[in-house]
Amino acid sequence: MVRRNISRRNLLKSGAAALAAIPVLVLSGRAFAGVNAALRASMKYQDKPQDGKSCAGCGQFIPGKPLGGCKIFPGDNEVSPQGWCVAWVAAPK
Repeated sequence: MVRRNISRRNLLKSGAAALAAIPVLVLSGRAFAGVNAALRASMKYQDKPQDGKSCAGCGQFIPGKPLGGCKIFPGDNEVSPQGWCVAWVAAPK
């Protein structure tokens, strides 16, 4: 068995580095795209409009750049403004 002597100073340095990394990891995690594939399938989502209806004209759509989100698909931030699903409802004017 190998025994390592860990000094208090090294332990504190490691702990401080870990604490400093937490906000960076949390913020960088928000930049990753998310797709809720199971919900998309159940709502018959497609990346093209249907009968002149698209996500950009839907009341559930949350605009973003370059893609948006949807109130129906929590955590999904890759919804195309040109897409469509069965939950489409006209946006209020």
